Amino acid sequence: MKTRRQFLAVTGLGLVGTVAADAIESGAKGKPTQEPTQEPAGMPPAFGTAKPVGPEISPEIMAKAQKLIQVEYSEKDLEQAAKTWRVNMAPLCERRTGPRKMLLHDGLPPWSRWDPVLPGTKAGPERDRIVRSKQDVGRLPAEDADIAFATVTQLSRWIETKKLSSERLTNIYLKRLEQFNPTLRCVITLAREHATMRAKKADAEIAAGKYRGPLHGIPWGGKDLLDTTGIATTYGAEPFRDRVPMTDAAVVRKLNDAGAVLVAKLSLGALALNDIWFGGQTMNPWLLEEGASGSSAGPGAATAAGLVGFSIGSETGGSIVSPSMRCGVTGLRPTYGRVPRTGAMTLCWSLDKLGPMTRSVEDALLVLQAISGADAGDVNSVESKLDFDADASVKGLRVGYFPAWMKENPATDVDRAALETVKKVGMVPLEVSLPNWPYDSLQLILFAEGAAAFEELTLQHGVDQLKMQTFDSWPNLFRQARFLSAVDFVQADRMRRRVAQEMARVFSEVDLLLVPSLRDEMLTVTNFTGHPSLTLRAGFVEVTQARSDWAPDPEHPLPKFSPARRVPHGVTLIGKLFDEGMLAQAGIALERSFGVAQERPKGF
Repeated sequence: MKTRRQFLAVTGLGLVGTVAADAIESGAKGKPTQEPTQEPAGMPPAFGTAKPVGPEISPEIMAKAQKLIQVEYSEKDLEQAAKTWRVNMAPLCERRTGPRKMLLHDGLPPWSRWDPVLPGTKAGPERDRIVRSKQDVGRLPAEDADIAFATVTQLSRWIETKKLSSERLTNIYLKRLEQFNPTLRCVITLAREHATMRAKKADAEIAAGKYRGPLHGIPWGGKDLLDTTGIATTYGAEPFRDRVPMTDAAVVRKLNDAGAVLVAKLSLGALALNDIWFGGQTMNPWLLEEGASGSSAGPGAATAAGLVGFSIGSETGGSIVSPSMRCGVTGLRPTYGRVPRTGAMTLCWSLDKLGPMTRSVEDALLVLQAISGADAGDVNSVESKLDFDADASVKGLRVGYFPAWMKENPATDVDRAALETVKKVGMVPLEVSLPNWPYDSLQLILFAEGAAAFEELTLQHGVDQLKMQTFDSWPNLFRQARFLSAVDFVQADRMRRRVAQEMARVFSEVDLLLVPSLRDEMLTVTNFTGHPSLTLRAGFVEVTQARSDWAPDPEHPLPKFSPARRVPHGVTLIGKLFDEGMLAQAGIALERSFGVAQERPKGF
C-alpha cells in the first residue's frame, strides 16, 4: 500500500519533472529554485507518512487486542490496521516512549476542564452570608473528654469568650491522639511542635483583641494528601513516605489565615483508595473489628473519636461520604470547584474535591466558609458565594427521593424514617426519577485520569511497593487503564454532559434530594456532575458482620458478630450546585429532629 506522498513521488514523475524544468528556468533568471528530488511546494502533511516505529504488529495481535475493548472487526480490517499501525498510531506514543520523551510535572492539569454549571444557567446564591446558631452552647465541661467531643460551634464560643484557651484544647487533642492512635491507626504524622506554636499564637492574638473568627484556635487534622510546609505529606503510600513539601496547600493556607491549629496529618488509603496505608488499616471507633472506610479514613476515625476539632477529607468517588457513614460523622462534599485543590495530591483532575468532616452540620459550614475560594494554582477553582442561616426555616422546601431506592439495599429503616422526618420538620417529599442508564460507564474517566496522574509511578514500578496488590487496588487498575479506549473516554465525557442535563431537570423540580448514602448510582452521578452532598448521622443499625471497602476475599473472611453490634447510620442530602447553604439548613433541621448526633463511641 502506498501513502499519498509515496504515490506522488513515484507515479507523479511527470508533474515533478514539469516543476523541475520550471525551477531550472527560474533559476536562470535569478529566482529561488526547487530541487527535482523534493516534494512539490505547498504539499500538505498527510496521515500515514510518519517514520515507522515500535514493534511489528500482526493481525493476530490486533484480533486479541480488540477483545479488551469489546469491538469486532473483519479479518480484512485487522490486516490493514496491523500493517499500518507503525506509521499511523505507534508514533503517537513518542511523548512516552521516545526518542523525544516529555515528562509532565505533577502540577500540570489537562487542558480540558469540567464545569458543573451548564451553559446558559446560573448557580448559587446572590449574596455571602453566614448566620450562626443562637443556641446557648452551655458551660465549659469539667472533663477533658467532654471538651474533646464538643462541636466547633461550642469550642469556638468558649475560645472567643476566653473560657477555654487554644493551648489547653490543643494539648487535650495531642494527648488523645497519642493515646488512641495505636488502636485506630489514624495518624501518619503528629505535628506537636507546629501545633503548640500555632496555639500559643492564637491565644496571644485573641488576648490582644484580634479574634479571626469561629476557627481561631481550633485544632484540626488534615488528610495526608494536603501539602504542609516542613511536615511530611505521604499520600499514605510507601513511595512517598519520606516526602516533605516546601509549601502549604491552598486549603492549609486558608485555615492558617483563619487561625486554625493543625495537630496531625491523618491517614488515607494509599493514593486515596479505601482505608489501608503503609502503617496498616485505620479502624472504626464504633466497631474496632472493621476498617474506618476510605479513603478519608483518618479524618473519619479521628473526628468520630474526639481526637480533633474537625478534619479535612477529600472525595473523588465516595471518600467523604463512606467514612462519614461508617464512623458516624458529618461529611460535606462541596460543589466541584468551590474549594481549591492547589497543593493536594491529584487522583482525578475533573473529580477531586476537598471538604470538611465534623461532628455537626453547622461545624461543616463554618469550615467550608474558611476554605472556599479560587486559587491560581487550581484552574478549576472558582469564586463563589455562601448564604447560610443556621436558624432559618425549612418549611416548604421540596425534597426529592427515589421511591424504589428506599425499598432496596443499601437503604435501611433509618433511611425510611428519615423520609418521614422530612415531613415532620415541614419539608415536602416529592418522587423523582432518573433514566436507567449505565452510570458506571462514567468510571472510565476516573480510571483513565488516575492512571495518567500516576503514570510514572506505574511504569517505573513504584506502585509495586504499595501494601495492597489485590485485583481491586490501584496497581492493577492503573495497569489495566492503559488498555482503555480513547474513543470510549470521549464518549464517556459526552455521556457525562447528558447526565448533568438530567440532574438539572431533576433540580428544576426539587430543592434538594434525600438518598441512601451508599447508593452506587447517586455516588457516581453526583461526583461526576459536581453536585454538593451532606452526609449526617440519622440513627443506628445493627450489623452481624464487619463491613469492608474491598471486594470479598474467601481466604480472609470478615469477622461475624453474635449478638449483632450497634453502629451509626447516616443519610445523605444532595443540593443544587453551589447552594451548600440551603443544603446545610435542611441538614440542621433534620439533625435536630433526629437527636442522635451527641452519642459517642464507647471507650473514647
